[in-house]
Amino acid sequence: MRNLLLELEKAVQQNQPVCYTCLVETRGSTPQKPGAAMLIFRDGSQIGTLGGGCVEAEVKRRALRLIDAAAPEIMTFQLDNDYGWDDGLICGGRMKVLVDPITTEEDLQYFKALQQLLAGDQGCTEAIVIKPEAEGGGSESDRYLIDANSKIVAWRGQQEPPAHLWNGLKPIQNRPRPYVSSNIAYLTFHQTCQLVVVGCGHIGQKVAELANDVGFEIIAVDDRQEFCNSERFPTAKQLIVGSFDMALSDFSVNRDTFIIIVTRGHNHDEEALGHLAESPARYIGMIGSRRKVKLIFEDLLRSGTPREALAKVHAPLGFDIGSQTVPEIALSIVAELVAYRNLDTIPEGYQRASLVEEINVTNKTS
Repeated sequence: MRNLLLELEKAVQQNQPVCYTCLVETRGSTPQKPGAAMLIFRDGSQIGTLGGGCVEAEVKRRALRLIDAAAPEIMTFQLDNDYGWDDGLICGGRMKVLVDPITTEEDLQYFKALQQLLAGDQGCTEAIVIKPEAEGGGSESDRYLIDANSKIVAWRGQQEPPAHLWNGLKPIQNRPRPYVSSNIAYLTFHQTCQLVVVGCGHIGQKVAELANDVGFEIIAVDDRQEFCNSERFPTAKQLIVGSFDMALSDFSVNRDTFIIIVTRGHNHDEEALGHLAESPARYIGMIGSRRKVKLIFEDLLRSGTPREALAKVHAPLGFDIGSQTVPEIALSIVAELVAYRNLDTIPEGYQRASLVEEINVTNKTS
């Protein structure tokens, strides 16, 4: 989205007419989900996608008719025989698409505000009012950009939002997915999740590579310089080299932090989990066999780590997909990370009880 907004700004500065299009609501099976965006230029070229196929071509055709218009519209597309995929497959759903012609610096101000919020990486919500459709299949729309503190920082259309906008607004800190409530589409932009990879061996390296590709911000931690370096972790935002005790004792963790513990040995895993188990991290996972995990849990319970803290640790780490090779293991781990980030839970088929429930050890503080 950030790159698309930069391209939008460039087009306006070059006096190049452009339509910003965005998928605001879907029902049934559709090739993309709400939030997908695309720029359409007068010559028919585009940046981004709404899913391809005939429906995208129809969006482009209608958008070009509006490219010099003064107001945005929301258009509805029924994905039936008229709007199938290029290979003839039919999705069968419905899409509502915002088509917004942008021609002046004044038009651009709303998008500059969105760009600034995304650059600040604090999370925000775009509320788009879906008005009843006018004859011809389109409707005008008002939009409001809401920051993480539930304050409107920009609007496009009417300055005053409908009163019921606030009734449907969910806190962005809870990372809701895009949703519609009372004819208002809420498109959510979440703060980037930080993934702390504790242990920079082969698995940690491959997990970091895959996790970066799906939008995690990587921090790599290890006590060995030859493993924790920019050559092995070229996309890492931060590399921390030092003993696990020193590196993790005062490490800053927040609600959007994900942590995986994949060190080279039992003792290091236990040391790392001892520092991190009671942190506010959204997700903590540890690799290892069931036997190793239970031994570590037993030791930490004896040393005073609360049972409820260990119960939140995902271990053994990763979905059970019969993984054998390093890439397969890394894939199973990243799949679990993505599921938890996007769904805020583990899918039902992969849920498992915590191994701490099988341990009868009483901690020292009990």
